[in-house]
Amino acid sequence: MNKIMIIEDDPKIATYLESYIEKYNYDVLVIDEFDKIMDSFQTYKPDLVLLDINLPYYDGFYWCRQIRNESICPVIFISARTGDMDQVMAIENGGDDYITKPFSPDIVIAKIRSQLRRAYGEYAGSQQERVLELHHLKLFPERHELHFGETLVLLTKNETNILELLLERHPRVAGREDLLEKLWDDQSFVDENTLNVNMTRVRKKLQDLGITNAVETVRGSGYRLNVTWKETQS
Repeated sequence: MNKIMIIEDDPKIATYLESYIEKYNYDVLVIDEFDKIMDSFQTYKPDLVLLDINLPYYDGFYWCRQIRNESICPVIFISARTGDMDQVMAIENGGDDYITKPFSPDIVIAKIRSQLRRAYGEYAGSQQERVLELHHLKLFPERHELHFGETLVLLTKNETNILELLLERHPRVAGREDLLEKLWDDQSFVDENTLNVNMTRVRKKLQDLGITNAVETVRGSGYRLNVTWKETQS
């Protein structure tokens, strides 16, 4: 049974979501102590989070960044804010999807199912795990892990998707449009800066493994992964 955490300060909406989601055989936890969100997250270990933006103490963008420091579980923002910039901010701060209020509960369920399939796979237990490798740099897409030698870093979904395409295209260029298509189904609110921010995060994860200058910006085209590291047996 997948575990869903609801972080919503309107008790009517939170209770409504809880009762509806539970009908679909999900375990649900509604947060009521908004100064102890990460304590509850660490204890409950949810498979997916529904997250409002306007919250007491700190906003949802802040809490999404805190979650991303510890987990790659899908985060779906649910908010009355309908502006494009709010949706861009949600993605740039680690969110995976965005639902505007008022919402249809059936849409919420559909998006929960979609994100759980993407993150964990419907048949994860029976499928052979994929590994993409380039000179002993290994990406495990289903785990959201990047390994080099004895060191590994955890990746967000977007970071995983970017590295997956860069590795698949090596030594060719991964075009900007291809990267955006792989990252987001709906590109209507995605601008160039959004991709740049995620690419910066990918470079930082590679640096955490001791790999520098590996992602080359090809002006007017996209990005290319170059082997700038010494091979290390893992």
